[in-house]
Amino acid sequence: MAGVLPASREPAVVSVKLPDPRLDRLAELVRPPKVVPVEMSFVDFPGQESGLPPSLVGALRDSDAVVLVLRGFPDPFTQEAATPEAEFDFLLSELVLADLAVAEKRLERVRKERGDPHEEGLLARAVECLEEGRLLSSLPWSEADAARTSGYAFLTRKPLLAVWNVHERELSNPFPRELERRVRAAGVPLLRVSAAIEAELEELDSEEREAFLSELGLSEPASRRFVRECHSALGRISFFTIGKREVRAWSIPRGTTALRAAGRVHSDMERGFIRAEVVAYEDFVHLGSESRCREAGKMRLEGKEYVLRDGDIVRFRFHAPAGA
Repeated sequence: MAGVLPASREPAVVSVKLPDPRLDRLAELVRPPKVVPVEMSFVDFPGQESGLPPSLVGALRDSDAVVLVLRGFPDPFTQEAATPEAEFDFLLSELVLADLAVAEKRLERVRKERGDPHEEGLLARAVECLEEGRLLSSLPWSEADAARTSGYAFLTRKPLLAVWNVHERELSNPFPRELERRVRAAGVPLLRVSAAIEAELEELDSEEREAFLSELGLSEPASRRFVRECHSALGRISFFTIGKREVRAWSIPRGTTALRAAGRVHSDMERGFIRAEVVAYEDFVHLGSESRCREAGKMRLEGKEYVLRDGDIVRFRFHAPAGA
């Protein structure tokens, strides 16, 4: 779900469960045999020092978001001091240059073939924006314009996130002022993690982990906050389904209707959609069950155009296809 630059020396794909205390609480109340969280996949690409190779750019274009991992400690191989500000500028400029190459090439072709004038205008504005060193996400394109250019998979229109990877002793220190200024100016969220600490936490059992976090003055591993931030940056929310066999979290784009959300669960639910029975997470936790929510008038009947809210608990009613 997200492309990551740069960290390890070898690319790696990692699937991570989205931490959600709400799902944990629902599981405590319902006690199903199976609990299914949202999963996200991260691709950790090797660090680059002199430009991004075409193979890496192509892989990033297939991602949903790009995370820029900035070193906050001396280079382990050369012992050079960390320069996260320069690293951020370099990575951002590489993304801009990659998009500029695509936009210029496509614009030249559209003009040569006398193609769609509207597309030509969009691409001309894109080239101007990128030549100024700005991200394409800063352009006020409409949803239709964004859809029209989606096939180009512009990197600087994807959600971006910057992560400052620091030594343990830097965890409680403020961000370097210049780094924070540059990242905020680009409109990119900035997080802090210590990869070494996160790796150590993974080796501990729950009791030892809590004690270690307490010593560090942390309420939870930074990796949990990072995954949630990535999910939010993608413009996605979670809804829940509850049954005797399982409690499950589902990830959908913000603004998804009940009809589309039903299809996320099963295509038959979308085709035969009748209605959605919806309970707010807070009401369910307060009352403890669907039956009590129904008795208290907290269960709503919504149609196919209802836009789901983050944390909704939904049961879809639908006509099963013949022969099912």
